[in-house]
This record gives sequence, structure tokens and C-alpha cells, in this order.
Amino acid sequence: MTALLELEQVSKSFSTVSVLKQIDFRVDAGRIVALAGENGAGKSTMMKLITGIYPRDEGVMRLGDREVNFSSARQAMDAGIAMIHQELNLLPELSVGENIFLGREPTDAFGRILWSEIESQSRRWLEELKLSIDPKEKLANLSIAQQQMVEIARALSMNADIIIMDEPTDALTDIETTILFEIMDRLRQSGKGLVFISHRLGEIFQICDDIAILRDGQMVHQGPVAEISEDDLIRHMVGRELTDQYPYEALQRGDVRLSVSNLVAHNVKGVSFEAHAGEVLGFAGLVGAGRTELAKAIYGANSVKSGSIEINGKSCRLKSPQDGVKAGIGYVTEDRKHEGLIQMHALSANMSLTGLSRFLNRLGILDKASEREQIEKYIKAFSVKTHGMDAQISQLSGGNQQKVSIAKSLMPRPDILILDEPTRGVDVGARREIYTLINTLKSQGLCILLMSSDMPELLGMSDRILVMSEGKLTGEFSRDEANQESIMRCTVAEHV
Repeated sequence: MTALLELEQVSKSFSTVSVLKQIDFRVDAGRIVALAGENGAGKSTMMKLITGIYPRDEGVMRLGDREVNFSSARQAMDAGIAMIHQELNLLPELSVGENIFLGREPTDAFGRILWSEIESQSRRWLEELKLSIDPKEKLANLSIAQQQMVEIARALSMNADIIIMDEPTDALTDIETTILFEIMDRLRQSGKGLVFISHRLGEIFQICDDIAILRDGQMVHQGPVAEISEDDLIRHMVGRELTDQYPYEALQRGDVRLSVSNLVAHNVKGVSFEAHAGEVLGFAGLVGAGRTELAKAIYGANSVKSGSIEINGKSCRLKSPQDGVKAGIGYVTEDRKHEGLIQMHALSANMSLTGLSRFLNRLGILDKASEREQIEKYIKAFSVKTHGMDAQISQLSGGNQQKVSIAKSLMPRPDILILDEPTRGVDVGARREIYTLINTLKSQGLCILLMSSDMPELLGMSDRILVMSEGKLTGEFSRDEANQESIMRCTVAEHV
């Protein structure tokens, strides 16, 4: 096989912390390599070394038979390396086409941008992904899933030899994932080399040829996917056996905590349901079905046009997220980068942001000792990997940022917790920690609304599942009744 990319004995440290330790890694032409590992294992750092964002401390990197030393992401891009980022690396105020060709705009002999060329070429790559999106559409108007597909179109348009995909399917539906896998297969057949990072282990076995597994900054396994089982993969990742991915605990349902009646809001059309204390109520649906909009309307982030919301039997008119917090609702957004966390602030400031009122004394002065005590408690309980509570949140891995986002929602001690894609970008070990936490909160009487595009997660952790399509509820299933086929039938608009 022909090696497109090779790392030999590559190491990287930050201050006194060793993040990567003598890594060997290889990507061959016409092969898809899975890169697996828990959050904090070193995957992101390794990809940043390859794409020129970080310099390596030791070791050699080769493209073909040529040793390379990139000092910028642009150099890596010009050398034929493209990366699709887990946290979208796009500019929401620009158009779709402008984002696809950002920094690579075609120009005429006088240096003027050829807008018609941007539009036609963007349309070509969007059609390749079977997307009917206008290249002139403002990116901010698209859903997270659509924005992710634009990121993929951007990478494809570079015609790179090596394409790195960091959690590309996290925000995609099954249909969109199938389209992406078809494109990946075509790229493989054309001789490209792909690096595929995913916490959805089934996808690794479905699409990848080879696998490399990182644990604590060391490469602990490399080889063909066909030669490793899922149990062995998990054991290599976490360093121990991990049984029962969805540790469901039986429902101890209490009184009605939340009652929603004929709710109408943006992309929500007359939704009614009740949710109980000690219950995990799952919400299924395709991208654009209205799950996130429903969550935001209940929380007070989206305005309600008509209908009613009752919390613990009391009618509430929530006009802002602050109203939602005061009413006893915690909300973990699907978009932690832009909506859930302040990237330039410290872990501590992010985690306690919504619960600061808990730490005010009688004079209204912040009790910093009490605040830090609670932050330390959550860091320990959630196994957040960090250099300290004052570390900048952007320095944490995606999975550890998600743990902070969940802890932040729990700081005000809510009665109702809305989890919108809570395990997006979270590794198998951390997922189980989150599921165990859900069980703990459930046993304490919290009412939990679980919005997820991960069907096994919904089936594994929910007591009941409601299905949405085009802003309406189209099905309801008990835990015993629910299965993937019946739920998927209800996600189709014709069943409304």
C-alpha cells in the first residue's frame, strides 16, 4: 500500500503536561482510518499537529516520501490536507458559498472575486451531497446539521488527498449519514486517504478499513478493523471492560412536573404532552422536526405564540431563559460552542454562570469559597479532565466541554432538565458517565426531557418516547412498545 501520511515517534507537550507520547500513525491511499479514543486521549491535538495548527516537539511527519514541517493551517491545506471540524469552523454571517470558498475565492485578472463562479461551484458541491441549499443563503439561517454538511462541502471542494473528518455525523440524520458514507466510499475508491473520528462505534465498523486507538496520549492499537471486536475496541479505549452501554433503571414515576398544552411557537405546531417527576421522556425526530425549537420554547429562549405551560401545576409565562431558570428548568443546548458556553472564559465561570444566585449571602455578596466548592464537586463527579477550574473552556476537549455544560444546567438545582443531544461528541466512557448521571437525577425526582438523534440512546435510556415531525407530535411509545422501525415510520411527515 502507498502511504499518503506517516507520523513516526511524534510527541507533544504543553508546559509540563505530555499530551502525545511517541505516536506512530499511517494513512494509506484508498483507505479510511478510524481514530478512536476517549475525550482527552489526544485525538484533537494529533489532528492539529497534522493540519499545522500546533508544531510537534519530537518526531517526523511525512507526506508520501517527503518530510514536512507545517507552521500554519494554510500550509497544510496547500499540501493537500483538509479537515472537517467537530466544532463548526464557519462564519455564520456569511453566505453558504462564501463559507465554502473562504480564503480560496476565485478571482479574475484584476483580483476581483468571481461571485458567479463561487455560486456555481458551491452548487455543484452541495448537489454532490444531495442538498437543495441556495449558495446565497446566509449560513446562520441553516440548522446545525445543514451547517455541518456545508463544512463537508467545503472540505470536498479543496480536492485534498487527505481528508480528516472529526465527528462528521454527529448532527446528521441517518439519511444524511448514508449520503456521507457513499461519498466517503467514492473518495476511497479514487485513492484518497481519510481519517474518520467518531464516538459512534457502529460507524467505525460500517465504513472504516483500519483503526488506530489512542489512550492517555499513547497509541495502544493499530490494525485492520476486521481484526478487532467492539468489546476489544472499548477495552483499548478505556483500559477496562465496559459493560451495558445503556444502564437503564426502572421508572419510579411521580407527579406531573411539566404540562404542555397546544403549544405554538417557531416550528412548533400545537404540541401537547405531560412529563412526570422521575421520568426520562425521549423525543425522536429527523433534523428540522422541531425538537430543539420545542425545548427552547419551554425554556423561554423562543417566544410562545399560543398555548400554555404548567410547571408543578402552576401556569408559567416564560419570556426569557432567565425566566426558565427561575421556574426550575435546566437546559443543555445542542450547540455548546455558540449557545452553551463562553469559550474565552474559564471553566469555573462557565459552570457556575446560571447558579450564581445560590452563592450569594444575605448582603448579596458572592461567596466565592462556596462557589468553588460546588465547582470542584461537579468536576470530580463528572470526571472532567482539566488542568484546573481556572483553565479556559476552549482548552478542554469537546466531551469535557459537554460535561461542563451539563453541570452548568444543574447548578440552579432545577426540577426539569432538558437535554438536547447531550452525548454529541462524547466518547463511550464519558457517555456511560452521563447515562449514570441521568439515572441518578431520575432517582432524585427530576423530570428529564431527552432530545436525541441517536436512536439507540433514546431506546436505551427513555421511559417513554414522543416522536415529532414538521413541528407536530406524530407518535408516542412506551418503553416496551418502542423500536426503531415504528419510531422511524412516525418521523415521516405523511403520518401526521
